[in-house]
Amino acid sequence: MEKRFLGLRTTIYTVSNLQEAIEWYSRVFETEPYFNEPFYVGFNIAGYELGLMPEEHPVINKTANVLSYWGVEDVEKEYNRMLEAGATSQGAPQNVGGPIVVAELKDPWDNVIGLICNPVFKLP
Repeated sequence: MEKRFLGLRTTIYTVSNLQEAIEWYSRVFETEPYFNEPFYVGFNIAGYELGLMPEEHPVINKTANVLSYWGVEDVEKEYNRMLEAGATSQGAPQNVGGPIVVAELKDPWDNVIGLICNPVFKLP
């Protein structure tokens, strides 16, 4: 049977200052964008796309109605490193069952970035 969904491919964050966001995300995710245009910037993060798009109009009070978690080996370490880089805490690292640990931060443009260490989850 053909699979209709192939898995998550892209998470996009909107930002008010694209150039500053490119520099911040390049530093935090330790990679340079592979696609860089004024309307969209794409980073390849271990085979998954992190996209940045400029906001057409300033957004006040962004909501966290969709949350993407980026897999890491050590949530506490990456959480602290991102705080040092200018992120703010949205949810401190916590165990959510078994060996799974999550945390949430906000980037300087108020986008929520989730971190997860989930040794139980395996890609097909």
